[in-house]
Amino acid sequence: MSTDGGRPLPRRPQPLGPDAMESVGGTLPGPAEVTEIAHQSAAILVGAGRATYDPEVTGRLVTLVDDLGLSIVADLWSGRPARSLPGTLWRLYALREWVQRSPEQASREYAAGIRFTDVAHAVAGIAEPPRPEELQRVADQILTGVFDGDLAVALERASAFCSVVAAGRAELAHDRDNVDPEGASDLTRTALAMLTTGEDLRACARLWRAGDLH
Repeated sequence: MSTDGGRPLPRRPQPLGPDAMESVGGTLPGPAEVTEIAHQSAAILVGAGRATYDPEVTGRLVTLVDDLGLSIVADLWSGRPARSLPGTLWRLYALREWVQRSPEQASREYAAGIRFTDVAHAVAGIAEPPRPEELQRVADQILTGVFDGDLAVALERASAFCSVVAAGRAELAHDRDNVDPEGASDLTRTALAMLTTGEDLRACARLWRAGDLH
């Protein structure tokens, strides 16, 4: 991280690939080192963000993927268990990236799931109608809560959001089943994946409250 007027700000890293590592006499980290790096970086990011109390820093952390790119974040955290701090950060950033890139699709799928998930919809806190820009706003708001709020509540909101989208995909799959079986099958598969993500995020909220999310 760099500083701006004494405040820590995230900085884009300069990743080294295998060839570059070898050219400077470096070696690739082993599995244990990769695991340690993933967990330490997640803890440092969350800890620094929650200790800063600076809206500018929080905003930079929320939009981290916009600067680094999703692939770098994936390389760092996506291989860790879903119910771990790096695993849950990866899922939150990936969820935000999907909403930012495909807001109309997110809006359509969320809207289709509302009537089946009243409680989850209320927890997610998305205004009706769930317009694309509203979903983008809430995706940013959820990540903001990770660094500047109750992290467990942020995870529960993200979990609820996933539950509504999963229900919406299942409903849209049902509607398409007769005319586009392959498309319906894809929607059903991704609905299950989204539902699983929601369950993992909810479990991570419990782990955080118990002091066991690492």
